[in-house]
Amino acid sequence: MAINKNKTGLTFGFLISFMHLVWSILVALGLAQAMLDFVLGLHMLSIPVIVASFSWGKALGLIVITFIVGYVFGWLMAFFWNKCFKGATQ
Repeated sequence: MAINKNKTGLTFGFLISFMHLVWSILVALGLAQAMLDFVLGLHMLSIPVIVASFSWGKALGLIVITFIVGYVFGWLMAFFWNKCFKGATQ
């Protein structure tokens, strides 16, 4: 059974851009630094990373670009899946 390339691309695009929307909200609310420090600590890393101030333009750019990249990766994944498993039964 073939995977729909457009639907897969949209799914990946929305998933990845949604994760970055959440990150942008954390930055806007001033919670991102604490989250980043927590995650780095879980990985036993001590890297001096400072979250910059929130910018609407950068947040929108981040979300749009990650949607496009997610769509392309999802489309390519479905394309190659369909090529590799053409005629495969479940």
